Amino acid sequence: MSTMPPRSPAPPRRRPPRQRVLAPARPPVPPRPPVRRRRPRWAMRAVTTLSVVVLASAGIGHAVVSSLDADIARVDPFRDMKNRPEAGHGMNVLLVGTDGRDRISEDERRRYRLGGLPCHCTDTMMIVHVSENRERASVVSLPRDSYAEIPGRLDRTTGRAQGPHPVKLNAAYAEGGPNLTVRTVEDMTHLKIDHYLEVDFTTFMRTVDVLGGVQICTTEPLKDSFTGLDLPAGTHSLSGGQALQYVRSRHVDGASDLGRMKRQQRFLAALIARATSSGVLLNPMRFRDVTRAVLGSVRADRGFRTDELLDLGRAMRNFSPSSSEFATVPLAQTAVPVKGLGSTVKWDTAKADQLFRSLREDRPLAVHRAPRPNRPAAVEVPPSQIRVQVENGTGTVGLGKRADAALAAAGFRTTGAAVDSKERGVRRTVIVYDPRWDKSARALAVALPGSELRAVPLRGATLHVIAGDDFRQVRKVQAVDPVKEASAVVTGDEVACG
Repeated sequence: MSTMPPRSPAPPRRRPPRQRVLAPARPPVPPRPPVRRRRPRWAMRAVTTLSVVVLASAGIGHAVVSSLDADIARVDPFRDMKNRPEAGHGMNVLLVGTDGRDRISEDERRRYRLGGLPCHCTDTMMIVHVSENRERASVVSLPRDSYAEIPGRLDRTTGRAQGPHPVKLNAAYAEGGPNLTVRTVEDMTHLKIDHYLEVDFTTFMRTVDVLGGVQICTTEPLKDSFTGLDLPAGTHSLSGGQALQYVRSRHVDGASDLGRMKRQQRFLAALIARATSSGVLLNPMRFRDVTRAVLGSVRADRGFRTDELLDLGRAMRNFSPSSSEFATVPLAQTAVPVKGLGSTVKWDTAKADQLFRSLREDRPLAVHRAPRPNRPAAVEVPPSQIRVQVENGTGTVGLGKRADAALAAAGFRTTGAAVDSKERGVRRTVIVYDPRWDKSARALAVALPGSELRAVPLRGATLHVIAGDDFRQVRKVQAVDPVKEASAVVTGDEVACG
């Protein structure tokens, strides 16, 4: 058997080489610009989160105000009004505070001395001008006892025409409600009122309480037996009821209603400072609570709706005490008797026209000045006209002599010979005075913050100061005409607590 030799393995098959197809030549690509570095992811997330929060806050704020808009009691103060003043720049709101004690609980009536029947009249009246750029608020107080001429009108109750007649300004509300009030104010100021807002005691107290109280500082004790106000000198956080006592008091000094208006302006400055510094306008939940407190029991004109309220809220986010300014309409005379009306105050027509022209032209009323920390306190009687006998009511040797020298340095006419008092162990400095010299006593009390006033009949013109353990120093005072002082324009940071 023959053996066949093995076959050699077949060579591997090779695929024919592929033919390359040349693509048409492309034009040269220009060099790319340098790529910006991408923002880190955490930054993008922060921006996104912030945007969502801002949008959510705005949405909640709008929803809250929109829901309450339907609950606001509406009035029509501009009904059938003709020949109104020309509109100026910015927005003018007539803010009216009414006597709403019929809505106060019995406990609150007793605690805050709100007895008596409601008068259904205006207790406070102010024009609030918000600048066109929403960066400034000017508040002008209108004394409620201002002599006014009611414009002629048709009495809707009787159908009879009534001619113009004199009244006190606050009587316009009692006679013809918001409509006659707006007409009278426009007639007196030649300023077009854009919106009307009416606030009563209940709204006021609730707003202060929701804000957590408002800080008020006073350099002199404030005590009014009519309202129950009793504040020693110093800084205080007032609740709603206490704040109501503060803004209503008329018997803490000789300035009466003029002094009350200055305290109201001081309170508004403190209220703005509280609202803008506590995050209320940026916190949706607190914004909701304050909005409910304010809008739940006010009356406003039909055009003062959600958009306007939110616009004001957004503007106030950038407010500070220096963004607000306060004034009282300039006065020519006070305590002017008018038959059938009693005591009235009359405006200084020329100066009042100038003030309202500034509002109409949207100009600031005051040139901002930095607060003066050592500014003398305003009093009615010059210290040089006040005679003082100093007594030492403590066991501290030389205290009487030191108090006498300090009062003399402040301009008071001291005897220069301090004596020991029959009263010993006196802790709080006492001013003993004859009630006939009460203005002098109040001026002396301003110079001695925290002192106690003690009226004793038939003591004569010399005031007796019994220096107590609390005596430290004498504050400088300066006599100022109460009418000029009331008409002075100040900014919020000048009257708010420093």
